[in-house]
Amino acid sequence: MAEACTHIEHIHPAKPKSRGCEECLKMGDTWLHLRLCLSCGHVGCCDSSKNKHATKHFHATDHPVIRSFEPGENWMWCYVDELMFEED
Repeated sequence: MAEACTHIEHIHPAKPKSRGCEECLKMGDTWLHLRLCLSCGHVGCCDSSKNKHATKHFHATDHPVIRSFEPGENWMWCYVDELMFEED
């Protein structure tokens, strides 16, 4: 595991594409927590949600870094480096 995220260059000011999990909204399903892809703005549900759409998005696109899309949370997660970190 890296000590620092090696995918910082993939972090962009991504505008969220939806207010909820994109796939769950289409399916009419629910989620627990939301994650924002910092490469493209995809909003997906967390791994505690039954559908795990944020992680599925990573596997489909190789976009490495997500940010919590929950109010008051500012942490990010790099799937590749398996590293959690916070915005400065």
